[in-house]
Amino acid sequence: MNRNNAIIYCRVSTTKETQETSLARQEEELIQLANQHDFNILTIIKEQASGYDLEREGVLRLLSLIKEGHVHAILIQDETRLGRGNTKIVLLHCIMKEGVKLYSVDQNGELQISESDSMVLKIVGMVEEYQRKLHNIKIKRGINRAIKSGYDPQKNLKNQGLNSGRKQKEIPIEEIIKLRQNQLTFAEIAATLRGFGFDVSKATVHRRYQEYMETPQNQAQRLVKNNDI
Repeated sequence: MNRNNAIIYCRVSTTKETQETSLARQEEELIQLANQHDFNILTIIKEQASGYDLEREGVLRLLSLIKEGHVHAILIQDETRLGRGNTKIVLLHCIMKEGVKLYSVDQNGELQISESDSMVLKIVGMVEEYQRKLHNIKIKRGINRAIKSGYDPQKNLKNQGLNSGRKQKEIPIEEIIKLRQNQLTFAEIAATLRGFGFDVSKATVHRRYQEYMETPQNQAQRLVKNNDI
């Protein structure tokens, strides 16, 4: 990544003429800031939207460019141009997590986040890390429960080992049924299958299970079992 690559981001809240003038002034000042710090401007993003709105075309484009890994810095007039309230915290977290720096005209250099915002960002980072750990624990727990119940992944997952390194697209309904019969919850089944390489959510597992149970053949079998026919 070119360590001098930067994106200029300008925002105003309304389409009033005075705001449009402010948008042009932001762009001019940010170009001067980029030149001052010897940044290579990749693109200039300008939009007219509320700072409380997370669903902004400009912001989504900004985050997409950051994910591509070619951006070193984001240049803004001040932190409120990025967003306000919780939206600002979310965007700060997304940007800083990618190792991208923020520069502002307001501070004539790298943005210094307030102590209160810094504390909130640390908490958000901690929560995200523990969510990741909890997710991995659920996968491990589901796999261990399945194996203790007699589930043999090498025997049951017919496609195990094929297309190594790629997630399976087809969800094995027969494995969902076996794991459900072993008293695993839908969340544990989903976690177990993800551990074996299947990209599946709890909701998808539940839906596939319900679809299977509602087939005419299974409904007939349940009626016979319950002596209803």
